[in-house]
Amino acid sequence: MARLRPLAAVVSLALLAPAGASASYPWPFKPFDKQHPIRGFFGDPRTVYLNGILAGGFDGPGAFSFHQGIDVSAPDGTPIYAIANGTAHYLGASTLNVVTGGGVTFQFFHIVSVVGEGQHVIARETVLGYVQPPFGHVHISEIDGTRIVNPLKPGHLAPYRDKTRPTIREIIVRDASGAPQTPLGLCGRVELDADVFDTPPVAVPGVFRGMPVAPAFVGWELTRFAGGVVSPWRAVADFRKTLPSSTAFWSVYAKGTYQNAPRFGREQYDSMPGRYLFLLSGNFDTTSLPNGVYVISVRAADIRGNRTLSRQRISVLNARGGTCPGSLPAPPEAPPPAEPPAAATTP
Repeated sequence: MARLRPLAAVVSLALLAPAGASASYPWPFKPFDKQHPIRGFFGDPRTVYLNGILAGGFDGPGAFSFHQGIDVSAPDGTPIYAIANGTAHYLGASTLNVVTGGGVTFQFFHIVSVVGEGQHVIARETVLGYVQPPFGHVHISEIDGTRIVNPLKPGHLAPYRDKTRPTIREIIVRDASGAPQTPLGLCGRVELDADVFDTPPVAVPGVFRGMPVAPAFVGWELTRFAGGVVSPWRAVADFRKTLPSSTAFWSVYAKGTYQNAPRFGREQYDSMPGRYLFLLSGNFDTTSLPNGVYVISVRAADIRGNRTLSRQRISVLNARGGTCPGSLPAPPEAPPPAEPPAAATTP
């Protein structure tokens, strides 16, 4: 297989580099300057399926969104301190805002608040409340003006170090029924997914030990096996700075995705890890390609730039004028044949 062109590789690595730093803030409980376990990452899928698994839960309605902060593991009753100077405001019985003078708001969930409405709070000194049983963690969101921000960006929550690399478990081809397809002899329109997850850099205690978290970045490209780019690097998910709208959930994650300890109908699977499937292409038209062998490359990275690359060969075999069993229908907004996935400015 041909190597990536040097310029393309340099551009790809540069765009995966961590963002620049700004003023940092401490962890929300003692010791303030020690890294603590994080069991929920920014951008993790949050899924609540209304129907049970045996009642077609994956095909039915539900509530789906991106996790808008981080979940820091802490024993129930742990004192939670302000991480910046500001003014406290109640949002609910277990939710508190701290509004800073610089236009940044920090939100704390799953705490029993003890500060007063409108009280001035001081970083590292004021106890905001205590971790509410039975949650075993405090959720923190950072909002800059009206924009949700990844708290793990360099220059924000500190200290934070991560030397782990995301895992790309599998690159998946699916037909119209959603069934996985062999990569040999693909025809018609197919869906392309990637099963990708990251591992928290500090082991999480309790039932969430070993459960996955979302990588900060997932992207892909398509090349010919003999050499040459068919579809340049494009981003599928980029949580390094902020999040897309929840309405875009199913354009980032693919069908079959569910969160850690998922809920389907009345059943809560407390001890089960989640599955994070990223949608590379929801309707990839193989008829736009000459028959032959191609390579799907998927790259995943965390917020500190630790990267993983995985490749999957596929062969395309479309008969002239023939039909392809299991082919996805053409998108209603575009008459067939559709072009290959368009390039994006961020790989």
